[in-house]
Amino acid sequence: MLAFAAGASTATVDLEPYLRRDSYERVKISPDGAYFAITVPMEDRTVLAVVRRNDLQPTAKVAGGVGSEVDDFWWANNERVVVSMAHRYGSRDQPGVIGELHAVNADGSYAKLLASPYGLQESNPLVSHLRYELEGSVFMLDPMPTERNFILVQSVAQTSDPVSQIERLDLYTRRRTHLASGPLPYASFTTDVDGQVRFAHGVGRDNSNKLYYREDDKAKWRLVHDEATAKVRAFARGFTPDGRLAYLQMEHREGPDSLGTWDPETGEYTELLRDEVVEPLHIIHDLDGRTPIGAAYMTDRVRYRFFDEQAPTARLYRMLEKAFEGDALRITSVTADGREALVYVYSDRNNGDYFLFDTVSRSAERVASRRSWFRPSQVPHSRFVGFKARDGLELHGYLTEPKDGAEGPRPMVVLPHGGPFGVQDRWGFDDDAQVLAEAGYAVLRVNYRGSGGYGRAHQLAGAQEWGGAMQDDLADATRWAIDQGIADPRRICIYGASYGGYAALMGVAKDPDLYRCAAGYVGVYDLPMMHRDASRRGRVSRTWALDWMGAREDLEQLSPVNLADRIKVPVFLAAGGADERAPIAHSRQMEKALQKAGVPVETLYYPTEGHGFYTIEHRREFYARLLAFLSRHLGGKPAG
Repeated sequence: MLAFAAGASTATVDLEPYLRRDSYERVKISPDGAYFAITVPMEDRTVLAVVRRNDLQPTAKVAGGVGSEVDDFWWANNERVVVSMAHRYGSRDQPGVIGELHAVNADGSYAKLLASPYGLQESNPLVSHLRYELEGSVFMLDPMPTERNFILVQSVAQTSDPVSQIERLDLYTRRRTHLASGPLPYASFTTDVDGQVRFAHGVGRDNSNKLYYREDDKAKWRLVHDEATAKVRAFARGFTPDGRLAYLQMEHREGPDSLGTWDPETGEYTELLRDEVVEPLHIIHDLDGRTPIGAAYMTDRVRYRFFDEQAPTARLYRMLEKAFEGDALRITSVTADGREALVYVYSDRNNGDYFLFDTVSRSAERVASRRSWFRPSQVPHSRFVGFKARDGLELHGYLTEPKDGAEGPRPMVVLPHGGPFGVQDRWGFDDDAQVLAEAGYAVLRVNYRGSGGYGRAHQLAGAQEWGGAMQDDLADATRWAIDQGIADPRRICIYGASYGGYAALMGVAKDPDLYRCAAGYVGVYDLPMMHRDASRRGRVSRTWALDWMGAREDLEQLSPVNLADRIKVPVFLAAGGADERAPIAHSRQMEKALQKAGVPVETLYYPTEGHGFYTIEHRREFYARLLAFLSRHLGGKPAG
């Protein structure tokens, strides 16, 4: 180990490529092909820009305040873009959609706030308006491509258990016309190819998922699937072009979800697609952007399956697959005439490129790259791995190893994802995995029980297993890597963010001889505190805490903050003082408990940061400190 550490000290990791913001994130072409709408990440927000195609000059922009994100955007017609805004409270936080819609013409004219829970004040932005009550949130339901001036939206009042309303919104005047109401609180809706709302999905007062259906705009809602009786959930994914059959994604009591057709007249469900290991990653639509034609599945790479392999768009995907040599791809938008398609292409070694594909000439032109400074040939692959937990449950994950060609066991970092429930590690370019691999570590990311992507049973198996079977899955994965000759048993650390931070600290408390160190980033370490905070947020959060965490009185013994005396290895903690998801109090209490127990602990706190650091300087310091910490205990490269 001393020889390894001495040799590694002459090399360092250049953090700058990882710290640079993506040049672009998402791109969509206008129906007439004259403009691109592009999301651009800034340090403290993400904005939408419109770029003229013929000279690549920016012509319009939509931007919110600090922490704002573009949730999604749509070309409503040739000239007008509609933007849905969200808010993020840190780089590791999931953006929360706030129900605010903006619109702007491609040439920058007629910019308008269409709807916002904070009201429609468009006077001097330097004037502050105090509001005692929030207005309803408004969300895009259907861009209605055949209607030039209107879109379909759903509005939700800021009240307890509000019923969602379906409305028609004028893109230019903001006038909204009520069309119908949902059959249950917080319902989401699915339209058919003609824009008629046919399905409503949501959670009933019994906390079970329900799916409602109606034949047309004049019919009454009827319950067609209830989790309370079926014990599984069903999700509407669209309709056949004639509207006679619906496509449903159906959960199963064991194994992954299936996709199939459902006949509203007979209630018969016919299974069309089902993978043996994973559920659909996303639905593939025809070039109209509305009609499902298949699904993507992610294991060792992203693969595509279609209801009809001979359908024109299915054959187009097969051609693109071959052209891009197995990289993942997704058509983000298509011109109204169907000739040009914007294709997003990515892999485990490439953050993503956008190509404009001409369906007639069958030629492709690169339009934009998210991170052109990374060369895929110099980035290591992430290998799909599988093994069994101690109770026989099949587990999967991704292993990323350095491109140094060294053989034999090497130092390893176990990297549990956050969430934990319904979230999953994916095949794709992962910054943490890649920077750690460049530092000389094998990196193991595990989709432990509770993770999404492997079916309802796999996710439910993690319920109330904080510090239990979910934690054992990580230990079993670590021992698997040792048995496979991947990891040196004397040089393994565990590092994670959010729930991953909890798992890292719980890992060294529960299995003190397995890991040499632990690092927790914006983690939760006091489960009763987390349970109490969740319960105060309302009925839905309180029910979630009981169902997925368990009774509060049982969580003391599963909290790392109470198990510091079991931890025998050094710990690094990092947190933000403005974190609302995992308040910094968790980290400060963990620090005090470790100090009291005599455990070496290093900390990095920034009072202005949230759930994950935003500013480049703070991110640079975090990764420099993390790599230095790991280097001292495992022997890998520090930051340069």
